[in-house]
Amino acid sequence: MKTDTIITVDNVYKTFGKGDARTEVLKGVNLSVEKGEFVSLMGQSGSGKSTLLYLIGGLDEDYEGDIIVCGTNIKSLSEKGKSEIRLNEIGFIFQFYNLVQNLNVEDNIMLPISVAGKSKAQYKEKLAEILDITGLTDKRKSMPGQLSGGQQQRVAIARALLGEPSIILADEPTGNLDKESSTIVMELFRKINQEKGITILQVTHNEECAKYGTKIVTLDSGKIVE
Repeated sequence: MKTDTIITVDNVYKTFGKGDARTEVLKGVNLSVEKGEFVSLMGQSGSGKSTLLYLIGGLDEDYEGDIIVCGTNIKSLSEKGKSEIRLNEIGFIFQFYNLVQNLNVEDNIMLPISVAGKSKAQYKEKLAEILDITGLTDKRKSMPGQLSGGQQQRVAIARALLGEPSIILADEPTGNLDKESSTIVMELFRKINQEKGITILQVTHNEECAKYGTKIVTLDSGKIVE
């Protein structure tokens, strides 16, 4: 494995259900993502895109094959180990923003830091920088209910960025947004990728959003299609 490969998926199989209800979702998937790449993973609904993303993020451990993230085979990790790699190496962004409605923007962004028991004071400058990058400085005290969908997704991106992850995994990040908001979010991803060097793997069925990636990979019927 090359030292600049940050994600390796090696012959991964994933099934759901048992017996007659058994469905093979991933059928020997192989994928390599290099440090600094912005990869768009495309495919029809039900092709296994999100399933693969969750496996890479250690959110599901019931699979065959190997997944190596930042030099570590995640199958070999304990639950604590998986939690640590998610906290320190991976930022997650979902279609639904997963914001805490009774916390303001600033506190939502700081939530993973608080949960990890880290000092908020240490992140004061980092928070200011991320608010600036995501265009949320003037919204830092706003509540989620006062924000548009696009602004809420930018809060989710800011939250993912605060821990300075090596990788961002994004599952249909514009799936709930209008075209204008989608463009703003995708431009932000491109900026993060180019200026911060953060590797991004996004799942999308939107061709326009996929084009923001430096590489497009297609998953069809549980297999990668070149």
